[in-house]
Amino acid sequence: MDKNLKGIELLQEGKVEEAVKLFTEAIEEKPKDPVGYINFGNVLMSVGDNEKAKKFFDRAITVDENAAAAYYSLGNVYFNENNFDEAKNQFEKAVSKGMENPDVYFMLGVSLFQLEQPKLALPYLQRSVELNPEDVEARFQLGLCLAKVEAYEEAIKYLSEVVEADPAHADAYYNLGVAYAGYKDDADTALAYFNKAVEVQPDHMLAGYGIKMIEKLKNEKSE
Repeated sequence: MDKNLKGIELLQEGKVEEAVKLFTEAIEEKPKDPVGYINFGNVLMSVGDNEKAKKFFDRAITVDENAAAAYYSLGNVYFNENNFDEAKNQFEKAVSKGMENPDVYFMLGVSLFQLEQPKLALPYLQRSVELNPEDVEARFQLGLCLAKVEAYEEAIKYLSEVVEADPAHADAYYNLGVAYAGYKDDADTALAYFNKAVEVQPDHMLAGYGIKMIEKLKNEKSE
């Protein structure tokens, strides 16, 4: 078996040292192949050594400037460091080099969303959901993004699908509550969603605050 593939198998089994040994051998045997550098960088990133990981991804790009996976991994390093602008740049490069999978579109969309550019994030999150309809988190982020651009009906649709697929998704319940309180002006339904969020996550502070606000408004109206 190819040493890179065997190394990935070992990594998935938690055998990090054995995986690193194989990746090192793969690099020594094929120094012009970017895959070994990318795999080694991913190991370093997984153990939190971001600076060394960046060097391996940069090396992979030096060896092959079209190595889309190297840009994607580099984007993940920057994303983990909350450097969303640089993360966005790297994910864009990965896409431009031919990467076509739901993860890269998801990460690019979330990076843009974090940079408060929801209109730019929207098509990437939509593409991510198209490519992997089973990804609940991508659907949730798409719902948030739609709410941010004031496409509330669509946002409610996607967030409703999230809680249907994952009945323990407290943040989706909370955001449904926000949509019903603000856009639908439906305090009762909003309250039900806030209560559901607190039911599945008792320490959900924002949902707890939402409940207090609605109950306060109701009390004021009844007085």
